[in-house]
Amino acid sequence: MRILAVIPVRWSSTRFPGKPLAKIAGKPMVQWVYERTQAAQRVDEVIIATDDERILQTATDFGARAEMTSPNAATGTDRVAEVAARHAEFEIVLNVQGDEPLITPQVLDAVTEPLMDEPNLPIATAIARLAQMDDLQNPNVVKVVKNREQNALYFSRAAIPFYRSRMDFRDEAKLSVPYRHLGIYGYQREALRKLAHLEPSPLEQAEQLEQLRFLEAGFTIRCVEVAAYGSGVDCPEDIPRVEALLRQETT
Repeated sequence: MRILAVIPVRWSSTRFPGKPLAKIAGKPMVQWVYERTQAAQRVDEVIIATDDERILQTATDFGARAEMTSPNAATGTDRVAEVAARHAEFEIVLNVQGDEPLITPQVLDAVTEPLMDEPNLPIATAIARLAQMDDLQNPNVVKVVKNREQNALYFSRAAIPFYRSRMDFRDEAKLSVPYRHLGIYGYQREALRKLAHLEPSPLEQAEQLEQLRFLEAGFTIRCVEVAAYGSGVDCPEDIPRVEALLRQETT
């Protein structure tokens, strides 16, 4: 099966305009994401999807394959679906967030595994165990709970599961360990086509989490547990932290 990875990026951002081109250790952020995605063993092609000529030109300059998408695309999923529709030779499509310069190739390969093994599985996504209890209360950390088949039950910015009594959530004996959602998706081609035509759902609008649209529509989302990596870039203040983590990787 052939696998396409699409990195949807846009210039506009309330907190950080031009974020994809922000320099991190001398390179645009989107270049870090592109190069790490290219290093995934199972990915056959990587395409940057953008609606901005500046991003397109920068991507071309550092040797990436990039394509323009409609300025009317409301979400990253819409941009990914638009690019995938032009490339029917790929059966599986990855949606790789453009603000994750610390993404590892191993995570991308792990997300593809269940999709390759189960052609009827529509969606897979990466999760990791929470590193600290405070993250449960942090609305910027998206939490997920799953069933015994490793399929997502719900995603939330709130604390899920809610522990009625204080406990050490890292205890392996507990039935429900808290997980964070890492925001990397893999789709079967036909599932992605259907997802792109879904209307925003009530739960999605309440939590501002697009994956809830998929759950409300009845799609199964397989959760793939991976080793945690550094979080993404939300604002300029995150860049020094990411640069420090990159230096750690090379020492």
